Amino acid sequence: MIHKTSGLLLLPLTLIFLDFILISSLANPTPITSLNVLTYGAKPDGSKDSTKAFLAAWEAACASPNPTTIIVPKGRFLVGNLVFQGNKCTNAPISFRIAGSIIAPEDFRVIASSLQWIMFNGVTNVSIYGGVLDAQGSSLWKCKNSGGKKCPTGAKTLLFTDSNNISIYGLTSINSQKFHIVIDQSNNVKIDGVKVSADADSPNTDGIHIGKSHSVNITNSRIGTGDDCISIGPGSTHVSIQGIQCGPGHGIRYEDIQGTSNTEVAVMLDCSKDKPCTDIVMGNVNLVLQMVNGSAQASCNNANGLANDVVVPFTPCLKRDLLLT
Repeated sequence: MIHKTSGLLLLPLTLIFLDFILISSLANPTPITSLNVLTYGAKPDGSKDSTKAFLAAWEAACASPNPTTIIVPKGRFLVGNLVFQGNKCTNAPISFRIAGSIIAPEDFRVIASSLQWIMFNGVTNVSIYGGVLDAQGSSLWKCKNSGGKKCPTGAKTLLFTDSNNISIYGLTSINSQKFHIVIDQSNNVKIDGVKVSADADSPNTDGIHIGKSHSVNITNSRIGTGDDCISIGPGSTHVSIQGIQCGPGHGIRYEDIQGTSNTEVAVMLDCSKDKPCTDIVMGNVNLVLQMVNGSAQASCNNANGLANDVVVPFTPCLKRDLLLT
C-alpha cells in the first residue's frame, strides 16, 4: 500500500514540474538585442561621416549569441565604404531595420575606387528591412556619358558574397554608380518588394545581378535603370523571378550559362497573361540533359525577347539576333 500510494503521488508531481519548465521557457524566450547606430556615434544630418559607427554596431551584433537588430532611425546617414565581415560572427540572426537613408559622399571618387560601396562578406542569417541606399552616382554618369577618359568604373551599391540565408525586404536603391544589388556565390536568398531607380541614360546600372548563386527568389519588385533590370550570370541555379515591373531598362538578361539539367525542361520562361515577360535577352547559354537519352527542352509561356548568341536548348519565344543569321 505504501509503494502504491507513493506512485500515485509521483505522477502529478512530474506533471507539475513539466508544466513549470514549459511556462518558464515561454516566459523567457530567446532575447533579441537591439542596437541603435546613434548609440555608436552615427549622425542623421547627412554631413558627418558615420562609417565607423555603422561598423561598430555590426561588430557588437556579430559577437552576440542572440538575435540582434541594428536600428537605423529616420534621417540621412553619410557613410563611405562599408565592409561587414562575417568570419568572426556567431551566426545568430542579424537584421537591419532602416527607417532613414544611407547616403554616399557627393564626390563619386570617394567610393568609386572600390568595387562596392556596401559589402557583406561571408555572412549567414542576415536580413535588411526597408530604408533607402543613395549612392549619388549621377556625377559619375555624367563623366562617363561625356566621354571622359579618367572616369572610374564605379562601385556597386550593395554586394552579398559568399553568404547564406539572406533576406532583403522593402529596400530602395537609387542613383547607383554601377550595379545596384549583387548576389555573388551565395545561397538561399530572398529579395522582395525592393525598388531600384536610376536614370535611363545611367551606364551599367543593372538593378539586380546574380552570379554563381543557388536558390535565389526575387519577387514583387520595381526596377528602372539604364541597363538590365535583372541579369543572371554563370554558375547560378534555381533562380525564381516573379512579379517584376521593369522599365526603363533592358529587361532580364541571362548570359554565359553552361552546364547540365537533371530535368527535361532546362529553360522555363513561365509568365502570366496579365503581365507577360518582355525584353528577355539570352546569350551564350548551353544546357544539356544530364541523362544519357534524350535532349534538353525549353518552355515558353507569355514571354518574348532576343537570343543574341548561341542558346541551347532552342527557345522558341526568343527572336534570333539578325547579326547572327
